[in-house]
Amino acid sequence: MDFPAKCLVCWFIFFFGPFHRPTTQMAVLRVKLALIDLSGTLHVDDQPTVGAVEALKRLRQHGVQVKFVTNTTKESVGSLYDRLRKIGFELQRDEIYGSLGAAAEYVRRNNLNPYYLLTDDARTDMPPNDPERALDSVVVGLAPERFCYEHLNEAFRVLHQRSVKQQVQLVAVHEGRYYKAKDGIALGPGCFVKGLEYSTGVPAVCIGKPNEYFFRSALPDGIDVAECVMIGDDPNDDCLGAMRIGMKGYLVETGKYQPEKYTDEDRPAVSGIFPTFSDVVQHIISSSAEQ
Repeated sequence: MDFPAKCLVCWFIFFFGPFHRPTTQMAVLRVKLALIDLSGTLHVDDQPTVGAVEALKRLRQHGVQVKFVTNTTKESVGSLYDRLRKIGFELQRDEIYGSLGAAAEYVRRNNLNPYYLLTDDARTDMPPNDPERALDSVVVGLAPERFCYEHLNEAFRVLHQRSVKQQVQLVAVHEGRYYKAKDGIALGPGCFVKGLEYSTGVPAVCIGKPNEYFFRSALPDGIDVAECVMIGDDPNDDCLGAMRIGMKGYLVETGKYQPEKYTDEDRPAVSGIFPTFSDVVQHIISSSAEQ
């Protein structure tokens, strides 16, 4: 190496530090846990997404733990579990961690007596009302048959009681903008939550994804966030929410995400975008084999 080249190398090291070859310590950690969204990712209503049933089996066979994290609030955990088993998925009921259950725990912990904007099935997962107490809160989930003037106005009246002496709470099980149904994209509960916030001045407490607490409370003991991936169909609530606490976020195109609405410049800045859940599983397995 001639003198000018040596000088250039010395100058580079002085300003940027010495060169390093990749080491095993610097390599990406092997995936130990996959948090998996349900609606739009594994299934749409009563139809599994392409290859999802077999892909879930392959992921388990590869030694990856799974937990199903969902903002689904139209049905109870029991009904959701029965639906998934019926359409071919192998899982345990306690592998489902939903925002509905987290909201029920929030209601119990804060001793609330809510007015529920929920489906009758979802109500079975929630604490019952106390008829001897006044209503002091509103809980909102995805309940299309409840989103009419009569029920929304009743929720408004509960929240409008707020005063110095009367504290009230607006609890959003989640604030999804829309979701994928079998007949196309459908309106989520988020706009009704925002409408109640606007009309009453009561800020909502959001329980489900993308809440950081929701993701962290889904992790088993001994699993680091760097060893986890989140797989879902919502760029913000699933992927970016998980990425904010250090996980990888993999987005699928089988649900609410509509790639045709994005350009290359404004595509969601997630860890990866894949056509299906099966493609994500293949990526995880292939990446592990390369390490």
